[in-house]
Amino acid sequence: QDKSQIGWEIAIGVSVGVIVLIATASCAYMIYAKRRLAKIKREYFEQHGGLTLFDEMRSRQGLSFKLFTQEELEEATGRFDERNVIGKGANGTVYKGTTKDNELVAIKKCRLASERQQKEFGKEMLIVSQINHRYIVKLYGCCLEVEVPMLVYKYIPNGTLYRLIHGRRDGPRIPFTARLNIAHQTAEALSYLHSWASPPIIHGDVKTSNILLDEDYTAKVSDFGASTLAPTDEAQFVTLVQGTCGYLDPEYMRTCKLTDKSDVYSFGVVLLELLTCRKALNLEELEEEKYLSSQFLLVIGDNRLEEMLDPQIKSEQSIEVLEQAAELAKRCLEMLGENRPSMREVAEELHRLSKLAQDPWGPPDSAELVELLRGSPSPTTYSGHSGIELSSTRNVSFTDTAYVGIQSPR
Repeated sequence: QDKSQIGWEIAIGVSVGVIVLIATASCAYMIYAKRRLAKIKREYFEQHGGLTLFDEMRSRQGLSFKLFTQEELEEATGRFDERNVIGKGANGTVYKGTTKDNELVAIKKCRLASERQQKEFGKEMLIVSQINHRYIVKLYGCCLEVEVPMLVYKYIPNGTLYRLIHGRRDGPRIPFTARLNIAHQTAEALSYLHSWASPPIIHGDVKTSNILLDEDYTAKVSDFGASTLAPTDEAQFVTLVQGTCGYLDPEYMRTCKLTDKSDVYSFGVVLLELLTCRKALNLEELEEEKYLSSQFLLVIGDNRLEEMLDPQIKSEQSIEVLEQAAELAKRCLEMLGENRPSMREVAEELHRLSKLAQDPWGPPDSAELVELLRGSPSPTTYSGHSGIELSSTRNVSFTDTAYVGIQSPR
C-alpha cells in the first residue's frame, strides 16, 4: 500500500508538473507572439510613414483624421468577409463596413507600387483627408499597422457612374441634363484638386468606375489609389505607368510624367462615355474600334459624330449643344497636354452648356431625377466588369507608341 501510495503521489506530481510546464510554456509563447505581433505592427506602421503622420497629427489641432487599428476594421467588415466586397481593381479591394458608431464606411485595402509610395503614404493621406469638397468622397482615416495599408472612406450608396451608364439594359433614360450635371460636378472636383488643394493633387486614374453617385445621384470623385501630390521638381518622373487601359493619357505613356493634363485626357474619355453610352475599352470590337477615344477622333474627323451619339440624347437635345459637348471632349483628347484645356476651363464650359441644354420634358426637380435614375439596376459593386476593369500598373519604355487608342497596350 505504501508503494502504491507513493506511485500515485509521483504520478500526480509529474502530471501537475507537466501541466504547469505546458501552461508556463503556453503563457511564454503567447507573450512572445503578442510582442512579435506588436513588433510587426510597429514595423509596418513605420514602413508606411506612420511616425511622420503621427507627428503631423500632434502638431495640428482639431483634426478629424483617425488612425484605425486592424481589429477595428476587422470588426467593421466581419473579418473582411468576401460578402462585404463592393469593388476590386488594380489599386486594391474595397469592403463595405460598419463602425462602432453604426456609420457605414468603405474600407479599401491598397496596393503600393513603390518604396517611395510606402514611405510617403501616411503623410499624403493626411493631406488628402483635409480635402473638403462636395464632389469628392471624404477620407475619414487609415490603418497603417498592417502589411497592406487600408483607407476608410465615407460610404456612397448608389454605386458608380460606370454602373449607371453601362449596367442598364433597356432601362429608363438618363436625361442629357443629368449627364451634363454629373460631368460638370466631376470637372469641378478635379479642378479643385489641381488648382485649390494645397499642395495640388493629380488623381491619376479618372474613370467612370471611380466616380460614385450619392443618394441624390450627385457625383463624388473617389479612389486616390493612383493619385500623387504634384511634384515640385519639374524633372521628377515616375517609373511605372499607373491607370486604366482606355483612359491613359498617351503623353503620359510616352514620357512617364504624370501631370494635371493627364487627368484632363482621362476626363475626356469619361465625357465620351456620357455622350455615347459606349465603354472606354471594348475587347470584343475590331482592333481599330477597341478604344472609344480613337474611334471618336476618327468619326468626328469625318463629320460623322451623330453615328456615335447615344440615340436617346439625340432625340431630346439640339445637335448644336451636342456638337459643342463633343468638341470639348475632343479638346480634352489632344495628343499634347499643352493643347488641352485645364479642368477649370472644362468645368466652366460644362456649366455654360448646362445652361444651354433644354430638357423637352421640362427640367425635373431633384426628387424626380432620383426616381428616374433609380430605375437602373441596383449597383452591387464600386467597380465595373465586362472587360472595362483592366486597371494596370506596368512598365512602359520610352519607345512605346504614343497613341494608346490605336493599338492594344502590351
